[in-house]
Amino acid sequence: MKLYVVRHGEVNHNLLKIYSNQDEDLNDNGVKQAEELKNEIFNLDYDVIISSPLIRARHTANIINSNNKKIIIDDRLKERNPGNLNGKSLQITNRVEYWNYYSKLQYGTSENTQSFFERIYSFLDDLKTKKYEKVLVVCHSGVSKAFYSYFKGIEDGCFLDKGLKNCEIKEYNFDWFFPSKY
Repeated sequence: MKLYVVRHGEVNHNLLKIYSNQDEDLNDNGVKQAEELKNEIFNLDYDVIISSPLIRARHTANIINSNNKKIIIDDRLKERNPGNLNGKSLQITNRVEYWNYYSKLQYGTSENTQSFFERIYSFLDDLKTKKYEKVLVVCHSGVSKAFYSYFKGIEDGCFLDKGLKNCEIKEYNFDWFFPSKY
């Protein structure tokens, strides 16, 4: 099975560089990014789209769904919950440490990296049992970090720079477990 993983288009909290667990829609640039991605992947064949339930991911999924395939919502694809860091600058944390799988440091009530990754691994383990050939997943930067770790391994545990940019797409293959850029 091939997976095409897409991060949603830009939202205002991306511009503000703050932690946010608000269910925020795409801004104008995010809509433009999704429309550009739709044109880029117009001929991409997929069986289904599976999306995070958050508005920004669902809106991106709807825009890029040029094949008018079914969109399935899966709660496990929600972004990592920042807890009481919500609304605060990303600068209040050591971002490398925040995205270190092995870190013992807990920032407020934010979701633990290991628990977060396990939630995404549960989704991927379930997906492997399905009969799809090609799946387009629309999710978040943190979720894309967990996808990366699932296919490439944990290694040093540092995932800060392993996430997708807004409306970036990456291909993974369950048969080979090696990612490649689409």
